[in-house]
Amino acid sequence: MTLDEAKRYVLEAARARGIAAEVLGERGRELTAKAHEHQIEQITQAVQGGIGVRVVVDGRMGYGYSEELSPDALDWMVGEAIDNAGLQTETDKFLPDGVDLGRYDLVGGGLAAPLESKVQIALGFEATLREDKRVKQVMFASYTEREGNITLASTQGTDGTYRRGVAGVMASVIMQEGASLKQSWDADWVRDLQSLDPAHTALDFTQRTGRLLGARPLPTGRHTAYFEPKAFAHLLAAFWPMWSGKAVLEGKSRLAGRLGEQIASPLLTLLDDPTLSDGLASRPFDSEGTPGRPVALVEAGVLKHFLTHSESSRALALPNTGHAVRSYRGVLGTSPSNLFVQPGAGIQMRSGVVVAEISGVHAGANAISGDFSVQALGLWVENGEVAYPVENFAVAGDFLTLLMNITGIGIETELKWEFMGRMAIGTPTVVVADLSFAGA
Repeated sequence: MTLDEAKRYVLEAARARGIAAEVLGERGRELTAKAHEHQIEQITQAVQGGIGVRVVVDGRMGYGYSEELSPDALDWMVGEAIDNAGLQTETDKFLPDGVDLGRYDLVGGGLAAPLESKVQIALGFEATLREDKRVKQVMFASYTEREGNITLASTQGTDGTYRRGVAGVMASVIMQEGASLKQSWDADWVRDLQSLDPAHTALDFTQRTGRLLGARPLPTGRHTAYFEPKAFAHLLAAFWPMWSGKAVLEGKSRLAGRLGEQIASPLLTLLDDPTLSDGLASRPFDSEGTPGRPVALVEAGVLKHFLTHSESSRALALPNTGHAVRSYRGVLGTSPSNLFVQPGAGIQMRSGVVVAEISGVHAGANAISGDFSVQALGLWVENGEVAYPVENFAVAGDFLTLLMNITGIGIETELKWEFMGRMAIGTPTVVVADLSFAGA
């Protein structure tokens, strides 16, 4: 069966049993061409996917999934979901009413170039990386594209399909200058292969890594922090769950009960927009069929919205922002799509630390408490000029306090995006006053 045929089969089986059901089908494709020492070391292509169902029986919700699309496998999947529902204790579950959502192609011809041209992208990318004499080793350099087809339908009237994809180059290099060594990893993703500029990306990558060679230890102290886009995006990725309606319901967000309050500097506006025409994680509707729309989480420092789906919006008595997410194998959750800091009026460097890279975010940041302490690399700034690179330090603090202490946000041309699978995070440079740096 095709995904569409399997979808119809499951819905008919659910109706025959008199139960409400929602079907989510996914088919993903990935291609990677990896270059090594001016030759293609490996080309991999993979296709995977399946179909998942969630059912509501007497107010109880159950899930099931299958990667085989035969009638027997789909019957077993529906039965498994019904059995799982019977094990649940909560009896207030429901599926939202839906409509015909239409069919969307967010990829078009963007990934349709022949394989040979993609191979040449990988080879050219690696070759440009090696042009910098400080590059001692290219651990890997590759071209990758990912494409996904999602279909969603329910007994409540939901029916829609969309296709989306991205292309990117990624690499890990070791650079050396004298006794100083630095290893770094980076990637650049776009919606349309024609928008890739691998030579520019490679030069930018080696420049940003090379500037950190010869770093000095940073003494412990409190300084102004100039978070570059990559660093601030990864910090924001660790703390976006504060805006999750599910986290608010579970008592896991310090933002609970604070809608309408000033929680950040008036310079900060934080938006999520699944409708961006060039967004890396754009989608016409969420995993429940709620159409996507721009949502301001923070506007001029004021908390405006939480990210909700049908269940959390009902429980919180708030609008459904359309941020339901699940895979065909998973349960319902919440996630941003294209989450970004709105560009500001620009920044002016004086003295402090440019935070270029952070690491250890998953271990060093707690979205519930808001505390963070992460390792970082950067540059020391004096009198508005970069003086020298610095290392062996940690950046620590409270995330909400950090937001209140924002004193500058870069302009639109500084906005850079980090692709993180189901979501993308964009930010310009962000300036934070009086941040703690633990160093030598």
